[in-house]
Amino acid sequence: MIQDIYPHKLKNTFIPGLEADASSMVIHFNKDGMILIKSQGKPFPRLSEFKTSPDTLTYLFSMDEDNFFLAEDETVVLPEGTEYKRVREFRKMDVPKKSVFEAFTAKQLNSWYVNNRYCGRCGELTGRSRIERAIVCEKCGNTIYPRVVPAVIVGLIKRGASRDEDEILLTKYNGRSDVPYYALIAGFTEIGETFEQTVAREASEETGLKVKNIRYYKSQPWGVVDDILAGFYCELDGSDQITRDEGELSVAEWVRRENVVLQPDDFSLTNEMMTLFKEGREPV
Repeated sequence: MIQDIYPHKLKNTFIPGLEADASSMVIHFNKDGMILIKSQGKPFPRLSEFKTSPDTLTYLFSMDEDNFFLAEDETVVLPEGTEYKRVREFRKMDVPKKSVFEAFTAKQLNSWYVNNRYCGRCGELTGRSRIERAIVCEKCGNTIYPRVVPAVIVGLIKRGASRDEDEILLTKYNGRSDVPYYALIAGFTEIGETFEQTVAREASEETGLKVKNIRYYKSQPWGVVDDILAGFYCELDGSDQITRDEGELSVAEWVRRENVVLQPDDFSLTNEMMTLFKEGREPV
């Protein structure tokens, strides 16, 4: 999955007072949320390639020995040999997995900064904490931390007469022509809900199906949309008649193991769960 970058290691601890130097990696997004990358060599430019002051940069995280900083000034002079790419496009490029993970994580923090320029309590401009990764309002004292949104991925299995005859519920979402491949049932956890309750509710809302034997598999950060994903396998409980939520899904169908078409990369929890089912290795 996207976070499986061993032997590389993400160091996400906030380091108060850390300043950028010439070797620091610089992440920059334009007003459309597109990330700046180099046309050749390592994906992201270093500060030595910019005409900007280290004082204007915000520390994000470190990857191994590289410190990453965010350039938030939209008037920054861009280095030669760079271009903007949508993060989803960057994901499909021939770059190391750790670089995609860096881009996803940087986008999550950038979105948090952009979306909290004003205090949601009193409406005043916010500032940055000097002691922790937080946005603070000096007027009313409101402190805002990075948002992580919990959601579930659901591997819903219909057991057959034999293991070879088992089927999994695959879906495609409406309005996602940029994502033509299959996915699994998924959805956000609501207030007052457990993950297991979310699994049952999303299965019912999207397909009209009831589930049982809900069991946790694995989690995944998905920073491009602020999510922390929790994967669950479960089994059909009762009728297998699908009542598709036409406002949500364009496709919802039962698929045998040998007919599961996987996604084109190994970044997502969804694809890993589909792969395990296809190969008959899903937890039971």
